[in-house]
Amino acid sequence: MDVTTIGFTKTTAEDFFGRIKAARVKRVLDVRLHNTSQLAGFAKSDDLAFFLKTICGAGYVHEPLLAPTEEIMTAFKKQKGDWTIFQNNFMGLMADRQVESHLKPEAFDGSCLLCSEDTPHHCHRRLVCDYLNGKWGGKLSVRHL
Repeated sequence: MDVTTIGFTKTTAEDFFGRIKAARVKRVLDVRLHNTSQLAGFAKSDDLAFFLKTICGAGYVHEPLLAPTEEIMTAFKKQKGDWTIFQNNFMGLMADRQVESHLKPEAFDGSCLLCSEDTPHHCHRRLVCDYLNGKWGGKLSVRHL
């Protein structure tokens, strides 16, 4: 199952939608906790759904099951927490939620996981893919756009 990931910060709308279109993404899975912030610009949920459909012919789904909790995000972002602690807390949350039993690998084929971080290195979208690949025996072939 081919899966991509992307972040919307530190990029232009032209570059962002260009990468999604070039990757032939079928649908974007928004894994952000909050997807309606005015600070999100072109990536605000309703606008994003419109742009994805119009520019890329792609669908849009908000999947909060794959988002961190407010507490986990606050500890990492606002309190400048440690990445290792965030990672452990988030992976524990995925296990507690048993996301692998609520979702099917096939649903990820042709999908792109979206969050705000510009790179996947310290981003939960990469952790989602790592977690699910661990549970699904490596069925996801992941590429970060």
